[in-house]
Amino acid sequence: MKMRSVAAMPKSTDQTEAGSAAFAESLLEQGEPPPYSQWRPEGGSTFVIVADHASWRIPRRLGDLGLPAAELQRHIAWDIGALAVAQQVSAALDAPLIAQNYSRLVIDCNRDPAVASSIPTVSEHSDIPGNVDLSAAQIAARRREIFDPYHGRVRALLDARLKAGRPTILVAQHSMTDVYKGVRRAMHAAILYNRDRRFAALMLEMLRREPALIVADNEPYFVSDETDYSIPRHGEARGLPHVEIEIRQDLIGEEAGQSAWARRIARALLDAEQAFAGTHR
Repeated sequence: MKMRSVAAMPKSTDQTEAGSAAFAESLLEQGEPPPYSQWRPEGGSTFVIVADHASWRIPRRLGDLGLPAAELQRHIAWDIGALAVAQQVSAALDAPLIAQNYSRLVIDCNRDPAVASSIPTVSEHSDIPGNVDLSAAQIAARRREIFDPYHGRVRALLDARLKAGRPTILVAQHSMTDVYKGVRRAMHAAILYNRDRRFAALMLEMLRREPALIVADNEPYFVSDETDYSIPRHGEARGLPHVEIEIRQDLIGEEAGQSAWARRIARALLDAEQAFAGTHR
């Protein structure tokens, strides 16, 4: 994908005002991907999988957000490998999967839009020039055209399953960088949760059956209302059992690692589901 620099396109005052007015009306241009992709919406599994940070794509109107192309391939822009793992788990379990199609640098679909970091101006050590001094209309466009449709689709799927009397366990698939702000992360994966640990605890148990595997418990992140959206709003608010899974990106950057981890996650989910059913009849 060819990147265009916002800063490299000077315009007259009249042109800028006209462009701002058009921008306020829409963000995504004709022919661009929709805000989300989905697989197996009618899947027979108990599990519903979401991938909030599946893509590094930037809408054409935003150019490259003032970033070098290499920055958009880093973890600051997306969860590397997460979508590939989620797709394979979805296929293995016949589970619905909904994935975001635009970078978290445009708007973070796992962050409440009311929080300032929903549209970050700095990520790790990198400034995001294209996110500085946005107007209310520009911010609203990102929410209206990317955030809201994605979560609207998740909400509609969960509503339909509830109406049909189908049990649901929500799985949020993420990935984490192996080095963050110069600190090496020793864990291979992490299981995250907030108020409800029921299903997460079982997933932790299943993954820790492998003695060589280091699986962290609510580290290096934890789920909260301030830092997360999908689990609090779609899982906790509905009383659905749920889990957020983080896998270290250097382990799933290539196809072999993605396949290995997808098999591991799918197996652990099924075993945890069985254990959960046995204790919550």
